[in-house]
Amino acid sequence: MNALIRELPWFLRGVLVTLEVLSGVMAVGFVLGLFLSVLEVYWPRPIALPATIIERALRGVPPIVLLLLVFYLPWDLPPLAVAIAALGLCSGAYQSQIFRSAIRSVGRGQVEAGLSLGLTRAQTVIHVVLPQALRRAIGPWSNEFASEIKDTSLAYIVGVVEILRQARYVIAYTFGHSLLIYGTCALIYFALTRVGNHFIYRLEERLWIPGFEGRRAVEERRW
Repeated sequence: MNALIRELPWFLRGVLVTLEVLSGVMAVGFVLGLFLSVLEVYWPRPIALPATIIERALRGVPPIVLLLLVFYLPWDLPPLAVAIAALGLCSGAYQSQIFRSAIRSVGRGQVEAGLSLGLTRAQTVIHVVLPQALRRAIGPWSNEFASEIKDTSLAYIVGVVEILRQARYVIAYTFGHSLLIYGTCALIYFALTRVGNHFIYRLEERLWIPGFEGRRAVEERRW
């Protein structure tokens, strides 16, 4: 236990790097996922089909393989950029499914109302559909958030010094305590997931759409 307390600053450094990777991955995934979902739902088939192929291809490749593919590209990217790019592509494919379902949950009458008011189709999507869809996507988005927190541990294979690599360093120069160190890593990942989801759920409640059943209503109905 004394060894663990002595090495806590190193774990904190790993947590900061993990949060940096997570922020980049979720941002890249958000932009890519939203772009792909809009293409799939609203654009003509010749454009929507390539978007669907890209999304399914990215979902069909394991994150660790994407990491290695980006790492061995002919460009000399720093490890942090490799991790954010590769995991962001993977996250974007999954987030596109979340956003696509949320977009389709907005009634067709909303689009027709926007068009009848003189808005173009693009303006209707941007000002009418997306504000509602993004609010409805917050709950399902929490699952992707939790998944990506755990996937950041894969970044150590390309040289990112996040929580898991810091743990391996600590084990190497303390000559043991593997179970205690990895158990601490598990607790850190669990805490990050629970705290992150707590704030996402609070955001979901704050942006709740009147008339649309939210998480709290579902939980109350179960009881």
